Amino acid sequence: MTTEVVTKQALTTDRLPGSPLRAVEETADLVIRRMRHMRAAPGRLIGVILNPLVLLLAVGYLFKDAIRLPVGTTDYVDYLMPGVALQVGLASVGPTAISVSGDVQRGLMERFRSMPISRRSVLIAHSLADLVLAAVALLVLGGIGLVLGWRPSGGAAGVLSGVGLALVFAYAMIWVGIALGMAVKHAESIDSIGALLLVVLTFLSTAVLPPTAMPGWVRAVAEWNPVSTGSRLIRDAWGTDAPTGGSYPAAHPGVVAAVVLGAVLIGSAAYALRTFTNRA
Repeated sequence: MTTEVVTKQALTTDRLPGSPLRAVEETADLVIRRMRHMRAAPGRLIGVILNPLVLLLAVGYLFKDAIRLPVGTTDYVDYLMPGVALQVGLASVGPTAISVSGDVQRGLMERFRSMPISRRSVLIAHSLADLVLAAVALLVLGGIGLVLGWRPSGGAAGVLSGVGLALVFAYAMIWVGIALGMAVKHAESIDSIGALLLVVLTFLSTAVLPPTAMPGWVRAVAEWNPVSTGSRLIRDAWGTDAPTGGSYPAAHPGVVAAVVLGAVLIGSAAYALRTFTNRA
């Protein structure tokens, strides 16, 4: 009898506000709520897919013969697909930021803050729901890539590893979007910043063009771009042959990607959570 009472008390305590189990339940409930809203507004998915799709069709299909890759490189669509996968993360920054900023302006975030739930769970649920959206976008773009001739040769394990790397990059970018949405009030400003990040980080990298096609100073900057190191890692996972230079980022893409993305993710999440918690 005593054991039964203690067990019931322990289960009740685990679900008290602030307990880890309660926080997990709250996060799951908020993710489901967020996914329902996304299902009612499919334009979010179209917005995330559109830019990578334009890159894939325009550069990877229409103008692929105008781009010369180094000797020993596989088909250009194979070279480009890792960059297309990473652009899903870049394309998520703007829509995520606009959504968060809209929730702030409508007072939804204040209502969440007044409820007896973990404040971290609100933004974490937001990030996880947007990550699901990014995964769906990757699936759609992968299917289109296969139609256009993309053929990964790294096996099932390699394909899954590459997709996992793209999702890690997307998750870091989603937190950049959340932090941007907490910091900037106007949707027009957010849209401009998101578009700038998308264009600059994509084309100032080796995701679209090989480093040998760039001027010296541009190449030095591009090689340290996390889009470049991420593309290199995904190419290795998908079995794409692409010669690289002898720079440190080219020789150690995993180290550079882990340090840069780790700093971006931790910094963005810390700022967003602190701002949400302390907002008057």
